[in-house]
Amino acid sequence: MFTGIVQAKGRIAELQDIAMGKRLVVDRSTWKPANGYEPGQGESICCSGVCLTVIGQTETTLSFDVIAETLDKTKLGDLRAGDEINMEPAVFPNQPLGGHFMQGHVDEVGEIVDIQMSEEEVRVRVKPTEALMPYVVYKGSIALDGISLTIASVCLDTMTFEVALIPETLTVTTLGAAKIGDRLNLEADIISKTVVHNLNLAAKGQGKAGGVTLDMLKNAGGFTA
Repeated sequence: MFTGIVQAKGRIAELQDIAMGKRLVVDRSTWKPANGYEPGQGESICCSGVCLTVIGQTETTLSFDVIAETLDKTKLGDLRAGDEINMEPAVFPNQPLGGHFMQGHVDEVGEIVDIQMSEEEVRVRVKPTEALMPYVVYKGSIALDGISLTIASVCLDTMTFEVALIPETLTVTTLGAAKIGDRLNLEADIISKTVVHNLNLAAKGQGKAGGVTLDMLKNAGGFTA
């Protein structure tokens, strides 16, 4: 379990072909984990939104094995040596929950379709698939490449949503170098997914055809066009 508060950026030092997929060797020399924590073998680290298990470590690197399914379903399959990733260790029960609960289970990969910059913030517009839109709620939470962000607006006409980035987020995370056309790992809020899932079950139990639709959620509120 994670919270989407990125602690540092790691850099891909090496990509190794293995039977099951790829081994990522990440240079984490700039990451100084909080409260004296030192990640070890078998522990979970969120790497740009994907929960991965540490299979080896040195003073400056962490290694992870990534199976073919994960490479195919997330943007980890796009990584090249030298690329940066966002890093966050699993949450401890005694630490502040500054973001929102994240599982590190990417729902899909979205695309940045617009970036608007001002003196106060940067606004990034993202296009997911239509299947994810029922979980995208105005002022709700969503994870982009492992970063907990608040949804600033939702447009059903274009099937897009917008997030606002403050300077701290631009400095600490990989979104500081984001550009139009970039792909992002998306994980919808588990609370939104649970609510929609249960509404679908309730609708089926009442004998209604189909489940929760975008029109149903729009009529109930929570979306802005």
